[in-house]
Amino acid sequence: MNIEQLYQQYINPIPATEQLELISLISKKLIVKSEQDRKQRRLVELEGLGSKIWEGVNAQKYVDELRDEWNHRL
Repeated sequence: MNIEQLYQQYINPIPATEQLELISLISKKLIVKSEQDRKQRRLVELEGLGSKIWEGVNAQKYVDELRDEWNHRL
């Protein structure tokens, strides 16, 4: 069943006010989905940024140094 058939069979027969409610419901859901997709896409686009800064840095040594700094402050 294509969209036009779906519309003719299920949507067209219902009153205009209910069709407007349906449009509103669909619009709200699409806005939320669009915002979620945009947020997810933006996060994914950040992958790898600043990776050059960390080249040659030993992650465990870096974390250990940070912990030592905190221990000295306490």
